Amino acid sequence: MKHARSQSGKTKPIRLRVKTKLTHVDANGRPRMVDVGFKVATVRSATAIATVRFPANIARELRENDMRAKKGPIIDTAIIAGTMAVKRTHELIPFCHPLAIERCDFSIAFEKASALVIRCSVSVTHKTGVEMEALTGAAVAALTVYDMCKAISHEITITDVKLLEKTGGKRSVKRRKIVS
Repeated sequence: MKHARSQSGKTKPIRLRVKTKLTHVDANGRPRMVDVGFKVATVRSATAIATVRFPANIARELRENDMRAKKGPIIDTAIIAGTMAVKRTHELIPFCHPLAIERCDFSIAFEKASALVIRCSVSVTHKTGVEMEALTGAAVAALTVYDMCKAISHEITITDVKLLEKTGGKRSVKRRKIVS
């Protein structure tokens, strides 16, 4: 339970009023892993993106150098790191189930002059979805791009890490706008 400090300096518990039941919290408000034992395994997929924004001159220089930096091929390294992250998401996010990932694809391209968009798509046949795996893959791939390029500029930013779509399970989700 969270606590808030009043003007008098005393703390009092805050009762969160959430209309939707949180699945990772038990009846006593304690964290828990969701029980998926009763669910039916279905095909589930998710696509997430992360955007790496470069100063215009750096983006131009990277494109002219075929996306290679002193550390090596930026895109290939980001794909490898992102794929590794997808497969290990359950080790990073406490209540994620370990999954035997069946597909993990990356698409990395400049969609604006200085905005490199990393798209990670993941699928599995299982009792739980792969949103966290797709988000983790996109985020780690973006962090890898940053790491590969930080010697060139520290003005690089990572923005817009978000779920684009998911299918399977109780409901599907699809966003329209990609780069803001």
